[in-house]
Amino acid sequence: MCRYYLAIDIGASSGRHILATIRDGKIILEEVYRFNNGMIEQNGTLCWDMVTLFQEIKTGLKKCHTLGKIPAYMGIDTWAVDYVLLDETEQIVGEAVGYRDNRTKGMDEKVYAHFSPDELYQRTGIQKMILNTIYQLMAVKEKSPVYFEQAKDMLLIPDYFNFLLTGVKKMEYTNATTTQLVDIHTNDWDYELIETLGYPKGLFRPLSMPGTIVGRFTQDIQAEVGFDCQVVLAATHDTASAVLAVPTNDDNAIYISSGTWSLMGVERIHPDVGLDSMKANFTNEGGYDYRYRYLKNIMGLWMIQSVKKEFREHLSFAEICEQASKETISSLVDCNDDMFLAPESMIAAVQVYCRNTNQQIPNSVGEIAAVIYNSLAKCYADTIHQIEVLTGKKYDTIYVVGGGANASYLNELTAKYTGRTVCAGPTEATAIGNLLVQMLYDGMFKNLQEARACVRNSFEIKVYGGQV
Repeated sequence: MCRYYLAIDIGASSGRHILATIRDGKIILEEVYRFNNGMIEQNGTLCWDMVTLFQEIKTGLKKCHTLGKIPAYMGIDTWAVDYVLLDETEQIVGEAVGYRDNRTKGMDEKVYAHFSPDELYQRTGIQKMILNTIYQLMAVKEKSPVYFEQAKDMLLIPDYFNFLLTGVKKMEYTNATTTQLVDIHTNDWDYELIETLGYPKGLFRPLSMPGTIVGRFTQDIQAEVGFDCQVVLAATHDTASAVLAVPTNDDNAIYISSGTWSLMGVERIHPDVGLDSMKANFTNEGGYDYRYRYLKNIMGLWMIQSVKKEFREHLSFAEICEQASKETISSLVDCNDDMFLAPESMIAAVQVYCRNTNQQIPNSVGEIAAVIYNSLAKCYADTIHQIEVLTGKKYDTIYVVGGGANASYLNELTAKYTGRTVCAGPTEATAIGNLLVQMLYDGMFKNLQEARACVRNSFEIKVYGGQV
């Protein structure tokens, strides 16, 4: 009889339920449900529709029951930094505001009145991004202080969904590190930082590591979905899960978790909170078993996803890549420029950047896409150089995991710009990493090295620019 594990992987634009089992030494995946996601505007604020998202979670669980494939364990991962505040009746205080909302504008200066950027980095190891939770909470303090008076708990998004399923509140470590409020030296909340900034200390529950049992479904959830299940803390930050599924145990490899964002870096045992690292805008996010994901956030496929929605023609990503590959335009943009974070028109933003830097302005679908894809590949090459300088190591291979592993044109450009071998796959890395934590807890693998070897043996890896 098959033993099933379920990953619920929710990204900024979609979510899916993926069942897994191990057969003949390989991980076998089955997508059983998929749903849409996206920020919605409520009273001028960009928010997540938490009610609908949780209904979709339950709908996917019901599908497992209908199929007769009941998971022994399940885990949830989502995007980082966003959260909900809960009052004493467990209701959400205010809204579940999304990270692209502009309420954090100017909140960095409010934080810097207490801690300099250098000190923040040395304490937390996290790069400054205006969307980080530390700045979101400052926006609450400055603009909606009554929310802090009403709130009794804070849960990051996957922690909240785990609570709705089990009635148990836990805060998971890997996602918590992205808040810029966790002490890099103790791997616990930096309570001095929290209290000095004026955030209620009681909102921050003790941190739990991936592989911790949250609990079983509540009686109400069991009655609704038709079965019981043990919920395990995955590495609930989707990038932490994706990095778990990088199919190598080679220390001389760089990964790109490629999706809406491109997260590019290496896995380290010790963080780097030095000044050079901070100036290069590298972050030290927490990973499985207290590893550190030493990486840089790059805007990623968000730019292509955005322009695709603006094109008059209804084109697939493959068709967009095909048109881009025929262009010779040499214009490049800085993918990390804040102007590309949430523009009203991504096409206009790309054109404005090119105009302001005296480059050829792209107009056609192919030209606009070519500028974005080449700019991403150039950014990857620049980032590799920075990583090698900062770590003092030479890296031969880039492992591209996540949805971007399917972007053949971008992978070809990445091999060209970097001069490195690019290994692309698996595409379902985030869900696989989520599943690996469950399997490790269940004793299916002795350690992470064995689990990653199984990933390499289970999924197709496409190679660009060389052989490994």
